[in-house]
Amino acid sequence: MVFSKTKIMIPIAKPYITEEEAQAAYDTILSGWITQGPKVAEFEEKFAAYTGAKHAVAVSNCTTALHLSMIVAGITIGDEVICPSMSYIATANCIKYVGATPVFAEVGEDYNIDIEDVKSKITQKTKAILIVHQIGMPADIDQFSQLCRERNLILIEDAACAIGSTYNGKKIGSHSDLVCFSFHPRKVISTGDGGMVTTSSQAFADRMKLLRQHGMSVSDRVRHKSSTIIFEDHLEVGYNYRMTDIQASVGLKQLEKLDWIVEERRKIAKKYIEGLKGIDCIRLPFEEEGKYSNFQSFSIYLKRNCPIDRNDLMQLLLDRGISSRRGIMTTHRETAYKCNDYTLPISEDLADRSIIIPLYVPMSDEDIEFVIKNFRELLV
Repeated sequence: MVFSKTKIMIPIAKPYITEEEAQAAYDTILSGWITQGPKVAEFEEKFAAYTGAKHAVAVSNCTTALHLSMIVAGITIGDEVICPSMSYIATANCIKYVGATPVFAEVGEDYNIDIEDVKSKITQKTKAILIVHQIGMPADIDQFSQLCRERNLILIEDAACAIGSTYNGKKIGSHSDLVCFSFHPRKVISTGDGGMVTTSSQAFADRMKLLRQHGMSVSDRVRHKSSTIIFEDHLEVGYNYRMTDIQASVGLKQLEKLDWIVEERRKIAKKYIEGLKGIDCIRLPFEEEGKYSNFQSFSIYLKRNCPIDRNDLMQLLLDRGISSRRGIMTTHRETAYKCNDYTLPISEDLADRSIIIPLYVPMSDEDIEFVIKNFRELLV
């Protein structure tokens, strides 16, 4: 069965944005305060409360969140940071930004970094471990926290995909000193673009707020509220990594809906799992005990006995009106990193044999069933 040319393509993802977010942005624009200001502060406060973190610092995107985390953690030239290669390239790039070296570790079948391989790659130069909660599935935070305590290392979480996910009953964002989130449109909630760092450290929060605004000693908000003249100083070389109040006003509305959005995404994932189970040539996502995924993406692994090549399957789905994406990239095989001498067979196999299928809110039962039906027609 093939879509007619007039049939709308089922997209891989789309943000759940309503008139409420549009109205919030409109109201903020008319307020006259559109750059970083009171709405950003409110968003930070409510985000920290949602995740259970002591502090939250809003920034322009998750890459800048990761960069600032590297800086405040003291990572610099000559240091090594262990991270997965199987992640978006920003995970490794933020390590390079501070002059340190990314050391790539293997992942497991859940797409998350493997602790035993990490242990084998710790050297005297290792300063930190950067774990990624890939496609919303929590990594083993407790194991990595213990390892970092034992080896005197810093743990940083790339939680770009994991807002609303939980680990051992606690929201991602409350377990470690530096946890970085994304609000890109492909994520579970969006501000158009934007990021957040949660931390239990007042010192980290204060320095990140300084660095995100050019190292300025006094914020715009404080200067504008003051009844006396204030002249700012620039205490160190900083960055323009600010979030705008327009974005934050959208984020506040998105945050109100987050638990419902996660619940709806999980319902769709459950329908996929029920509808696709029994297909011998694929492996479906699974949650280990204590891990609760927001299903930011739904990734299917094609086993060796799959009758269709992954890329051919993607084209056949596209011909039938179903968007898909390749498996998560491996940074060590990208041109910018090819000089690194790495062979990561598990990561490479997962990247080459995985396919991400449509999942977004709201997604109609008709479209869900259409995806399932076409998978079964092509693979069974």
